[in-house]
Amino acid sequence: MKFGTKVIHAGIEPDPSTGAIMTPIFQTSTYVQTAPGKHKGYEYARTQNPTRSALEKNLAALENGTDAICFSSGLAAMDAILKTLNPGDEIISTNDLYGGSYRLMTKIYDRFGIKSHFVDMNNTKEFEKSINNNTKLIWIETPTNPMLNIVDIKKICKIAQDKKVLTCVDNTFASPYLQTPLNLGADMVLHSATKYLGGHSDVIHGAVIVKSKEIAQQLRFIQNAAGAIPGPQDCFLILRGIKTLHLRVQRSCDNAKKIAKFLQTHPKIDNVYYPGIKTHPNHKIAKKQMKDFGGMVSFDVAGGSYKDALKILKGTHLFSLAESLGGVESLIGHPASMTHASIPKKDRLKVGLTDSLIRLSIGVEDVDDLINDLDEALRNL
Repeated sequence: MKFGTKVIHAGIEPDPSTGAIMTPIFQTSTYVQTAPGKHKGYEYARTQNPTRSALEKNLAALENGTDAICFSSGLAAMDAILKTLNPGDEIISTNDLYGGSYRLMTKIYDRFGIKSHFVDMNNTKEFEKSINNNTKLIWIETPTNPMLNIVDIKKICKIAQDKKVLTCVDNTFASPYLQTPLNLGADMVLHSATKYLGGHSDVIHGAVIVKSKEIAQQLRFIQNAAGAIPGPQDCFLILRGIKTLHLRVQRSCDNAKKIAKFLQTHPKIDNVYYPGIKTHPNHKIAKKQMKDFGGMVSFDVAGGSYKDALKILKGTHLFSLAESLGGVESLIGHPASMTHASIPKKDRLKVGLTDSLIRLSIGVEDVDDLINDLDEALRNL
């Protein structure tokens, strides 16, 4: 089954009681049992829900995994993965990553004796050198947020396998339409399904997809025991969004290429970060492991002025100033003060995240209108 068919049909069956083609929202907290322990596969809605089950089957198929486990947010999904570790275990993570992921590792799990190291995974020697006997998890984010670096998933996972260390790829920026990390050797894939999977900025959701039944059992136990589950309405909205995933992401990719080209030639822009640009240091890796280059673009305002960046942020009309990404509408944001404010400035600067950096989430609007909107904002400088 090809991807465009999977998003609509994988794991989805008409409702047997009514024939409804859309998966029903099973808005219930519990299920009637014929006798203690005798039920129809569902006993309590924290543990199982038919709407959630349909979504998990669909997600597993999209990422070519054996199981998917859904959570109330992307960070709740990440939290569940980190709960599989023990005090004294260590994590090696991409050094350019979402601020919320950094915060969870350093402000929460570091207190529990689980230490994280942040390294440049494109420097293979540095990466291998950072692995020790306590390393239990490699956390890969690619494309990275917000610098749009690309990590060679296959290469990093091969090193991890040789060292018998588990790997997880945060695939939020790419979506399963653009890359499938499990096919490249990863053990787990994480999504903030709030973003491209949902696609309409109307739901918070997270998911982990795995290829090992053992890992699936661990995460499902944590899902039930800790209880950070999504409600059935949330699962329905993600299922609804997934049906147009391939159409939306491809349109965002097409728009992003044209916008990156426009920004490259603009005299008031210093640097444009987009893996689809041939001069991007990881362009060849992106071309090898991704179907297309994504709908995210970042850039530095010429001169590195925060005041000038602020003028652009306030000067757009179609690009809405907001956190998040991956919706049908275009968004503009300032990572240093918004999504990545929890990362110390010295660490942000090490990866090039300056106070003048602006991040765009390119939507599905007409690209000429989006370019005109940016051009007008840049005239304010």
